[in-house]
Amino acid sequence: MEPVRLPDSNLESIEASVRKLLDQSAEQARQLDSLSALPDPSPFAAFGMPGLPGMPGMPSQAPPPEPRPILELEGEEYEDEIDALTDWVDGFLMDTYGAEVTTAAPWCKKWQEHDDVVAWLHALWMAYQQHKDPEAGPSGMFVWHRDFLTHCLAHVRAPGGPLSACMTDPDRPAHRLLPGPTPSARSSSPATEDKPEHGEADQAAG
Repeated sequence: MEPVRLPDSNLESIEASVRKLLDQSAEQARQLDSLSALPDPSPFAAFGMPGLPGMPGMPSQAPPPEPRPILELEGEEYEDEIDALTDWVDGFLMDTYGAEVTTAAPWCKKWQEHDDVVAWLHALWMAYQQHKDPEAGPSGMFVWHRDFLTHCLAHVRAPGGPLSACMTDPDRPAHRLLPGPTPSARSSSPATEDKPEHGEADQAAG
């Protein structure tokens, strides 16, 4: 059989088609390279919707706010924190480490009304959350017992501490707020306009 010969016009058409396919392949390769270098786009970006947390290619959630001392809180924020602290103190701390109420270790069922006690116990609770975290290591809870628990309870329940006028016998509940120090004489004395300056006082004394 004799070979089939195509007209020159058909050969030019096939050659043009091959060149077009090669150009398209090269362009697709460039697009793939550029896409692989970019982070994964959010599938919701085209709709103007934020990404959902926890999904690939989505922005991570903002870190939780830093803990603050409880006496710096106000209003509902304070009430929520004191409720959570009360659950921990009543359900864990005193149930585990409370021991007996005596004159040497007083307690108060209304300890939430003693601001200094609230501050101490809240600091102890925050330290507990930090040291029970796995990142604190195997000795984390030992450090909490040694450096925080013992020191806090020794102060809060000391015979002359902030609860010394409260319950010293479990059969006789009591609550009393002891008066705190009054303002110093310097801050409570009225200022006088004719008070001599330091230099004038020295001259008067001379």
